[in-house]
Amino acid sequence: MTRREIRSWLMDMDGVLVREEHAVPGADAFLARLTELGTPFLVLTNNSIYTRRDLAARLSASGLEVPEESIWTSALATAHFLSDQRPGGSAYVIGEAGLTTALHQAGYTLTERDPDYVVLGETRTYSFERITQAIRLVATGARFIATNPDATGPSPDGPLPATGSVAALISRATGVAPYFVGKPNPLMMRSALNAIDAHSETTAMVGDRMDTDVVAGLEAGLETILVLTGVTAREQAERHPFRASRIVDSVADLVAELG
Repeated sequence: MTRREIRSWLMDMDGVLVREEHAVPGADAFLARLTELGTPFLVLTNNSIYTRRDLAARLSASGLEVPEESIWTSALATAHFLSDQRPGGSAYVIGEAGLTTALHQAGYTLTERDPDYVVLGETRTYSFERITQAIRLVATGARFIATNPDATGPSPDGPLPATGSVAALISRATGVAPYFVGKPNPLMMRSALNAIDAHSETTAMVGDRMDTDVVAGLEAGLETILVLTGVTAREQAERHPFRASRIVDSVADLVAELG
């Protein structure tokens, strides 16, 4: 099979560039080469807690220099989606600065009174009162949006409940399922492509998860590259009904092909 010419790159952050706050060996060289060549790229994350500036600082602390404008989050994808769907709308938000900032910048008003949407994102301080309010608003007609379907997130002490788990609670109470914007929804990929004016035919998606990164890239028409520095082992990848375009040990293996 002829390998595509890749002119732009999308890549997951955790498990691809960093792992437990430490840079993956070779990630710095990969990013430096992309920057040197002027090749468009975006670092993607389903985490909606942080703003672009926060994430750029987090990556810098790990030894990786990524400009703010080269970071794309599920919060930004959600804000763009809502702005396209209902410009200048209103939302009741459960989430952190990454999500509220993105919605404000998209021209949205945050309110508890008759909002167009209930928007659920990642937070470390889920409040029973706010979840109750979200349930009541969805039950009375607010549209239900969630930034991403991840049921759990990692922490040094073990898994944490994430957006998907809380969305399930609200859905069970209301009978209303949310629309998830983040990976594996290919909408996340398409919004990222639009952000850097890239085309699916000449873009690669690098990820460490088959069920989010690879399937989303596949459905958006991208070349998909699975790295083994995150949560997926080679034998696990083979169990899925779809395949990555290729599997490499890490992003360090991709530096040579950048030229």
